[in-house]
Amino acid sequence: MLTAAAATTVALAATATQSAQAAPTQTTAQLKAQIDKLNQDADAAVQKYDAAQSQQQTLQKQVTTLQDQVARQQASVTAKSAVLGQVASAEYRSGSIDPSVQLMLSANPTEYLNQASTMGQVTDSQAALLDQLRSDQKTLDREKADAEGKLKQLDATSKQLSASKADVQKKLAAAKAKLASLTASQRAAVTHAENSGSSSSYHPGSVKAGSAAEATAFAAAQTKLGDPYVYGATGPNSFDCSGLMQWAYAQAGVSIGRTTYDQVDVGTAVASTADLQVGDLVFFNNDSHVGMYAGGGEILHAPHTGTVVKYEKMSEIGSIYAMRHL
Repeated sequence: MLTAAAATTVALAATATQSAQAAPTQTTAQLKAQIDKLNQDADAAVQKYDAAQSQQQTLQKQVTTLQDQVARQQASVTAKSAVLGQVASAEYRSGSIDPSVQLMLSANPTEYLNQASTMGQVTDSQAALLDQLRSDQKTLDREKADAEGKLKQLDATSKQLSASKADVQKKLAAAKAKLASLTASQRAAVTHAENSGSSSSYHPGSVKAGSAAEATAFAAAQTKLGDPYVYGATGPNSFDCSGLMQWAYAQAGVSIGRTTYDQVDVGTAVASTADLQVGDLVFFNNDSHVGMYAGGGEILHAPHTGTVVKYEKMSEIGSIYAMRHL
């Protein structure tokens, strides 16, 4: 006869067994869809990281330029102040200044010249130099304020970049953890399913590049087949999705911006996939991913962490968000 405690243990064990038996086994397609979603989330985070990184680099250049301007302007102000100071000191020592003006003199020669100029006690050349000094000082004050403002923006952007990087790493870790949780056979099946839409060869058929720039960009991108995906990378030996597009079009002398958010606004819209030409940009999954149309229903792109630059069927990537002809 079972005791109450033993009966409870048996009941719990039976319930657990039933639950385990009732838990449905996920199909390869379902597992791939989950991992794809995690990679798509990472894609979106990467684009935010890229945007913050690009803004940081732009602001850093602006700050450096402003600091150089401030240094040159400060040197100009210092030089003019020194000349005027020598003039004021010499005239004060010679006693050539009208007594009423001498009463206004301060220990600062520049202050003397400011006062003397209002009394007509300086020569035309001295007055001109004083006006230049005042103008230089205003410019210096403005440039210092601009530099301070840019430094504050740079600090805020650097913090945003750090937060975006942490978000990317978190999402990449989630995708990696999901893969690690699969059995060996499940991982092999998901990997096979992911690569089933990939191709190492190029068969464009009758589709041609839409322009000389697109032809050049596509040819450049082809030279990067097999290079690794690295988030935040813009080449020449590793890329993220938008970094590859930016690099390829730069080889054609065309600037398309750093992120998918920038690139989706360049060129002209393509109305239908039937109208796509080689070199056109195709955006997926709510503008979080971009690739270059390669013909035959495929794109050339840098997919996600753990993969390399390759051809892939558009139907395997996700929903098309926009298409652009450059």
